[in-house]
Amino acid sequence: MKKLLLFSSVILLLASCGKSSRGYLIGVQDREDWYQPNPYGMLFIPQGSYNMGNSDQDVPYAQISGSKTVTVQSFYMDETEITNNEYRQFVYWVRDSIAHRKLGESIEEHLITEDKETGETYDPPFINWDAKIAWDDPRNEDQRDILATMYLPEHEKFYRRKEIDTRLLNFDYYYIDYKSAAAKDFTPGSSNIETGALNNRPQGLKDRSVYIRKGTVNIYPDTLAWVHDFTYSFNEPMTQKYFWHPAYDNYPVVGVNWVQARAFCIWRSQLLNSWLQGHDESFVNDFRLPTESEWEWAARGGLALSPFPWGGPYIRNSNGCFLGNYKPLRGNYIDDGGCQTLIVAHYAPNDYGLYDMAGNVAEWTNNAFDESAYNFAHDLNMDYSYEAKETDPPVLKRKVIRGGSWKDIGYFLQVGTRSYEYQDTAKCYIGFRCVETYLGRDKGDGPNASNIYN
Repeated sequence: MKKLLLFSSVILLLASCGKSSRGYLIGVQDREDWYQPNPYGMLFIPQGSYNMGNSDQDVPYAQISGSKTVTVQSFYMDETEITNNEYRQFVYWVRDSIAHRKLGESIEEHLITEDKETGETYDPPFINWDAKIAWDDPRNEDQRDILATMYLPEHEKFYRRKEIDTRLLNFDYYYIDYKSAAAKDFTPGSSNIETGALNNRPQGLKDRSVYIRKGTVNIYPDTLAWVHDFTYSFNEPMTQKYFWHPAYDNYPVVGVNWVQARAFCIWRSQLLNSWLQGHDESFVNDFRLPTESEWEWAARGGLALSPFPWGGPYIRNSNGCFLGNYKPLRGNYIDDGGCQTLIVAHYAPNDYGLYDMAGNVAEWTNNAFDESAYNFAHDLNMDYSYEAKETDPPVLKRKVIRGGSWKDIGYFLQVGTRSYEYQDTAKCYIGFRCVETYLGRDKGDGPNASNIYN
């Protein structure tokens, strides 16, 4: 009887499979249709191939860019540089997360320690973002004394002003070092064991936590950059007001070093992923800093051989009006309409719709700076990166910056001009914008798109 039941079950299983596929390989069925919406504040940059490097004379004869044919895949890029107000959202999130965890040690409602439906405990617990923080309610005795530890101590206050101690605004972040993982020997039977890894698993696989990197960085901008970047120059008002005053909300954030910019991208990715996960939607590619080749392709705006995002060969239009915020002539900073930085999107965009790809502030890229990178880096999605250690010499901590700034001469506004700054330094003339790799080949290549070969 048991054999008869088993035989009947097999027949039913085969019959059910036959109804859906008739025995053919058709893939998993009933998967939801999916398309990638344009990320808020970003523009689609199509894939393409171009001659990367100088489109004009190498004025300083530095010989660090040359000319190289490269290809980049499709991606999204922020329409403007990250503004003070956008970066402030990051600062507030870190501030509030620290406050919630401090309050959660005494007030249970600020932390979620278990799943109410399954009873699963969370260690460490999640933050309950719906709980209220009584920042401006001194009558709330339960929170007042706890939150007091987040403010400047009494002896450091200026005219008794109650201000957050920005030295406490540290952000823990994680990322996977894929290049290190790919470089390791995963051959079956391999004895290659990295420090801190578990013993080799079957077939030579290792504990992948070895390649999960952790970093901690203070995310508050260096507002003193306005003072220490210039000698014998009065910029104290910018130090005091630039990052916090509403008048500068839509100006590009500055005083952010490369490590902080990368941490912002990671936070922005997790912020979106948390929302997607809460609404049962698929993740998308992470936000990140652009590669050098992506930045230049986007800056050119489809004008393959032009020296500037708007074309060229001049920084003025036919009416004599400047097309970017930089240092004209012999130092007449206000001749282009600004003195230091200007509100983002003040000038016309390039043909991709991107603003301020030349001037205003220079921008961090993801790449390490090497004078000869064009000679050895790959021509597909060219990307030369190096994760500098604290003990590395300064030469290994150089990161590529592009686009020129309000304090630079016109040469640095050219799309092919390369420069660098050290990853742990923050300047009042360097900002950044994010990119996100497009999921697919190009627009219109969704799951329901027609086959181009039909």
